Amino acid sequence: MYIVLYRFEVKLNESESFEKGWAGLTNLIYTHEGSSGSRLHKKSETEYMAYAQWPNKNKFETAGDNLPEKAEEFGELMRTSCSKIDILNKFDVVNDLLAEKPYE
Repeated sequence: MYIVLYRFEVKLNESESFEKGWAGLTNLIYTHEGSSGSRLHKKSETEYMAYAQWPNKNKFETAGDNLPEKAEEFGELMRTSCSKIDILNKFDVVNDLLAEKPYE
């Protein structure tokens, strides 16, 4: 697995628009590009963190050509609701205990 870690600075009163854009784009990427999905976390009123999970690095790096036109609408909604979007890091998963029940 391959993970991409994002940080979003959302403009005041734009959380709803940002979350709508993020969810729409994430669903399209999952459906059309083969990602394993993403999780969005809200740190404060204006700061969000997300990580996207991919089957491997190559799948992430070659994604983008299969998205429908609707993806641009969701992407624009995200961009206009954010003052800053950063990719903080990219890395391989060594062990995944989120999907497992390691303590049972």
